[in-house]
Amino acid sequence: MFEYFKEYLDFRTLTITLVLVAIGLFSVYSATYDARAGEIFQRQLLWSGIGVLALLGAAFVPLRTVQRIAFPLYGFSILVLLIVLVLGRTIAGSRSWFGVGGLGVQPSEFAKVVTVLAVAAFVGRTTTTLSSRKHLAITIGLILLPTLLILAQPDLGTALVFLAMILPLLYWAGVDNFFLAVLISPVIVAVGALFGTTLFVLGVAVSLVLLMLTRKNLFAAAIAFAGTIMVGLSVQLVFERLPSYQQKRILAFISPEADPLGAGYNVLQSKVAIGSGGFLGKGFLKGTQTQLNFIPEQWTDFIFCVPGEEFGFLGASLVLLLFGLLLFRGLTIASVSKNSFSSVAAIGFVSVLTFHVFVNIGMSMGLLPVVGIPLPFLSYGGSALVANMIIAGLFMNFYANRKEH
Repeated sequence: MFEYFKEYLDFRTLTITLVLVAIGLFSVYSATYDARAGEIFQRQLLWSGIGVLALLGAAFVPLRTVQRIAFPLYGFSILVLLIVLVLGRTIAGSRSWFGVGGLGVQPSEFAKVVTVLAVAAFVGRTTTTLSSRKHLAITIGLILLPTLLILAQPDLGTALVFLAMILPLLYWAGVDNFFLAVLISPVIVAVGALFGTTLFVLGVAVSLVLLMLTRKNLFAAAIAFAGTIMVGLSVQLVFERLPSYQQKRILAFISPEADPLGAGYNVLQSKVAIGSGGFLGKGFLKGTQTQLNFIPEQWTDFIFCVPGEEFGFLGASLVLLLFGLLLFRGLTIASVSKNSFSSVAAIGFVSVLTFHVFVNIGMSMGLLPVVGIPLPFLSYGGSALVANMIIAGLFMNFYANRKEH
């Protein structure tokens, strides 16, 4: 019996996930240790229980069943994303929520999961080859369709998560390196353009090298390079058309000190909280920035401040270590899975979690712009927590069926 559990039950993923959820509960409790503590913490505790059930369900449902229902679930999620645009509740300027029994449900969080499964199901078919333009277009279209619907809410942060799936999924599925360079070059140049002429020129140089190293012919590389330059030159025009709050977030990222009481306030207070924790931290419920509520709604996007301030460098490092172990576990499962569906889906989920962790912690430390992306398993929010628990359960499922073709 022990050998059976050792062979088929992924204790590592389960343990890491449950420890992260526990840290999240302690962090949410501390971050809301005031008049609202009971309400917010109890909701997160309820969602954690639902998440555990979702994890177990995802872990033990037959793998073939997951693969068969991927497309129906994808179609249903697209329908729900359309409905939420009409009937959804508007919170923080985004019409992306349904109210269910006093709880808020955000369909886009679950759309991430089913989109990865749908792409993996399509790519995993024996008749699919991404050297075909048609199949490549369908694969990208499966990702872009929910992305556009989420942008219409509008929810830029969640939409960026979908876009972050594209490169890793295509790379793992064996897409040509030149095509990947064509996709990533405009991003490099656009980011460089935000920081001025010097980094713009550097981004152009890097993109040129990428395109030349991966090119199949000089003409295609020249066309791609010209398109990259056009993207870089249009950044200012696009920036001017963004909503004012998004402009402020980008400007606050570039120079948070320019508006310390406005757009840059959260980032500056977050950096103070993390830095003031020192090596060992101030102790549970003893963080000054946390307990005095210097960071608005710190239990959501800036939850990383809580372990950073109360448990210092060691606490923050533990959180990063756990995420690192979970992501490495996902990569390992993708590598050892003989089933193409499992392997591609695992890479997609690793991409989703990596983007969340990288962007959330980066914005908490002032290294990236604030885009409203929660920290997996830690941030308050039921939909995100349950969706991430489902991902962990699917990791366990893929591990148990890793030898199945």
